[in-house]
Amino acid sequence: MVSALENIEILTKEAITLLKSLIETPSFSKEEANTAQLIADYFESKNIPFQQKKNNLWAFNRHFDKKKPTLLLNSHHDTVKPNKSWTLDPFKAIAEDDKLFGLGSNDAGGCLVSLIATFCYFYDRSDLAYNIAIAATAEEEISGKEGLEIVVPELPEIAFAIVGEPTEMHLAVAEKGLLVLDCTAKGKSGHAAREEGDNAIYKALKDINWIQEYKFPKVSPTLGPLKMSVTIINAGTQHNVVPDACNFTIDVRVTDQYTLEEVIEVIQDNIQSEVAARSIRLRPSSIPMDHPIVQEGLKLGREAYGSPTTSDQALLDCPSLKMGPGHSGRSHSADEFIYLQEIEAGIKQYIAMLEGVVKKTD
Repeated sequence: MVSALENIEILTKEAITLLKSLIETPSFSKEEANTAQLIADYFESKNIPFQQKKNNLWAFNRHFDKKKPTLLLNSHHDTVKPNKSWTLDPFKAIAEDDKLFGLGSNDAGGCLVSLIATFCYFYDRSDLAYNIAIAATAEEEISGKEGLEIVVPELPEIAFAIVGEPTEMHLAVAEKGLLVLDCTAKGKSGHAAREEGDNAIYKALKDINWIQEYKFPKVSPTLGPLKMSVTIINAGTQHNVVPDACNFTIDVRVTDQYTLEEVIEVIQDNIQSEVAARSIRLRPSSIPMDHPIVQEGLKLGREAYGSPTTSDQALLDCPSLKMGPGHSGRSHSADEFIYLQEIEAGIKQYIAMLEGVVKKTD
């Protein structure tokens, strides 16, 4: 009979092999069919039934019980396109000095294969207080609408989730949401040489000044203050025409202290420009510090923090923890890599944390 430690060692080796195959199979957002097939092949090799929708796959533990709460393990298998600074072949998995180089190795292939290994570790267990679901999803890198968003309705209610992103296995207990607002200041055109028109740029400047100076009063203990930045501005047609419209875009990083709707209302009440939200999909997310999965991570000496970046966590309407092997600073970088030791340690930590939560107690 294989011991728990031997099982982890086997699953770790399989995870690394799978990651190498994923690296060597291009999977840009919306083009993930081939990596979806690799993941399907892996599940089939383990005799694990799975479901698929578009380029998303999900599965449940063998002893799934509708009466039990369900936890979700999720990460993505799409990648960004390699930038021009790569010196290595981004689609060749190169293992050297404990590093595994390749596009998507760190973001988020290492996380995904580690979560799949963790799911497999618990798959046959009948002594669990929770069901466990695994979802390998698409389009995360573009916040696409045919990734995790179309999987969630197919799942039972989720009690809590672990979203795999490179955090060095520290605990991102909160994540900022993203709100992109397109604004239009309206004036009246006229000849610049005469006292004509109503300059829309000047109107926009007043609004932009408010955006720069205003501080939302509620500050998140984990994420800090809400942050607004004007990132695009466009106006005018030629030098001698007073512009009748000035368009600008606000990037708003929303904390768990506000809903997206509340933020929009505050902004609309304080500026003259018209405000249109591109979407209200990417909401802030968090998990209580006293949640059992967080407490298990703290017991292992991991640190809790708030993440300023957005992930598929934003699409989940349940307590969620962002955590995974790898370092965020390597994501989207040239010659991206993950340490093989990080994968091994990540699998062990995922398992250790879940053992403290999902095991049925008498």
